[in-house]
Amino acid sequence: MKDDPHSVGDILDRLHEIGEDKRHVTVGDIAEAFGSRSYGPFLLVPALIEETPIGSIPGVPTALALIIALFAVQMLIGRKHMWLPGWVKRREIGAERVKKASDKLRGVARFLDKWFHGRLPQLTRGPAVRVAAAICLLLCLTVPPLELLPWASSLPMAAIAAFGLALLVRDGVLMIVASVLAVAGLGVGIGLAGSRG
Repeated sequence: MKDDPHSVGDILDRLHEIGEDKRHVTVGDIAEAFGSRSYGPFLLVPALIEETPIGSIPGVPTALALIIALFAVQMLIGRKHMWLPGWVKRREIGAERVKKASDKLRGVARFLDKWFHGRLPQLTRGPAVRVAAAICLLLCLTVPPLELLPWASSLPMAAIAAFGLALLVRDGVLMIVASVLAVAGLGVGIGLAGSRG
C-alpha cells in the first residue's frame, strides 16, 4: 500500500492511475487508493468530483453527498479506518470520466498545493475534526434540494472540499475559510428549503 496522499496533486495522480487500463472504477477502488490514516481525501475527493462535469449528472450530487455523510459519521465517532458498505463500494464510474475529471482539476490542484499547507495545524486535529465532520453532515443535507437547481449544490460541496483539503494538508487557516463557506452553503440550502415549503 502506498503512503497516504499529502497534497491535491497526489490525489489526482491516484485518481488517474486507477483509471488506467480499466473501463470502470469502483468507489471501493478509489477509497483503497487513498489509504486509511487521513480523513481529508475521503471528504475532498467526492466533493471535487461533484465540482466537475460529472456533478451535472442527475442524482450524482446526492449520491456523492451520501458517501460523504457516511465518512463524516465515522469521523464524528472517531473511527480510525474508513468503512463503506458493499453496495457503495461496488458503485461504478466510467474510468475515462474519472481520468478526465482528474485532468481538469490539475490547475486547481497546483494552486491549492502552492497556497495551502501547515498553518495553525492545531485547528486540524482533535475536537476540530469532529466539528468539521458535523458541519459536513449538515452540508450534505442541503445537497438533495439544491440539486434541483443547476450547479447550486456546488457551494456546499466546495465547503466540504475545503474541509477535506484542510485536513489533508493540515492547514488551520483553511479550516476557518471552510467554516465561512459552510455558513454560506447552509444559508443557501435553508433558504431554498424555506422557499419550497
